[in-house]
Amino acid sequence: MLSIQRTPDYTLVTVGDPWKGGVLHRYVLVPRESELPKDLPEGTIVRTPISNALVYSSVHTSLLDELGAIDAVRGVVDKQYFTDSVITTGVAAGKIADCGNSMNPTVEKVIEMQPDAILLSPYQDASYGQIASLDIPIIECADYLEYDPLGRAEWVKFYGELVGKRDEADSLYSAVVKAYNDMKEKAAAASNRPTVVTEMVISGVWNVPGGKSYMARILADAGGNYCWADDKNTGSLALDFNQVLAVAQNADFWFIKWTNINSLKDLQGAYDLNKEMAAFQNKRVYVCDTDKTHFFDRIPFHPEVLLREFAAIMHPELFSDIEPQMYHHIE
Repeated sequence: MLSIQRTPDYTLVTVGDPWKGGVLHRYVLVPRESELPKDLPEGTIVRTPISNALVYSSVHTSLLDELGAIDAVRGVVDKQYFTDSVITTGVAAGKIADCGNSMNPTVEKVIEMQPDAILLSPYQDASYGQIASLDIPIIECADYLEYDPLGRAEWVKFYGELVGKRDEADSLYSAVVKAYNDMKEKAAAASNRPTVVTEMVISGVWNVPGGKSYMARILADAGGNYCWADDKNTGSLALDFNQVLAVAQNADFWFIKWTNINSLKDLQGAYDLNKEMAAFQNKRVYVCDTDKTHFFDRIPFHPEVLLREFAAIMHPELFSDIEPQMYHHIE
């Protein structure tokens, strides 16, 4: 979904349209100190490195921090969802602009900060309201729509280009690929592939990752047999408890991302029929507290971390030297 073509005068970044096929957006990145070349390809011109960005998601501020470019973040929306101390402290001190909420940003604040780019996550047929008319490059961060773990991680190269951290981004991606593939190769040697179910019923709905989803791919690479592996969806399936029970009642392992589930008693208290799952009865339930681990900020560009967690839990005979950090066993 992402293509990067580097030339001596500019970098052309093409973002594929995940909904309709074809092209969602083209960006022509031109060094700020250079004269604008003639005969540039069609696309949104972005002068790089950007140094005054309005960023919509903590996923991207966390990555920019890792690249050493957190100072480029000069404004945010939905400030309550940011946990990075640099961002929260900056907003509190007025050094980072609070531009309201993502659905209806405070346009006056955006105009006041005069960003050189706006980084946001697109949705189908998005119009972006008034900010689309401000003549500010909108960077459509469609990385979250990638269902291949390394495909999503590769977006670090795009963000590295934007903030003048090409070498750092390339190095980070290479390290992620190597770690992921090494772990995948080792997990492939496992003598068994335990069956796996993930998540839990919330308000009557159990959102199960589709068989071609990001999570399903990582579980398979970690040496697991995901209960919906034959499903063709890349997104999630909204099922009720009985539908999940019919397919995954006897799953060997149960992995859950949620908060405040610290024991099997808590899990049963959340929904009494959870006790019917074999993994519950066999005490093979592992929970990731998404608040404490900052899962959603850390994992998108580091799938090797999640792969390592699953592989170590399902195949301790192969990964005895690894202690899971994100998922903890509950009893």
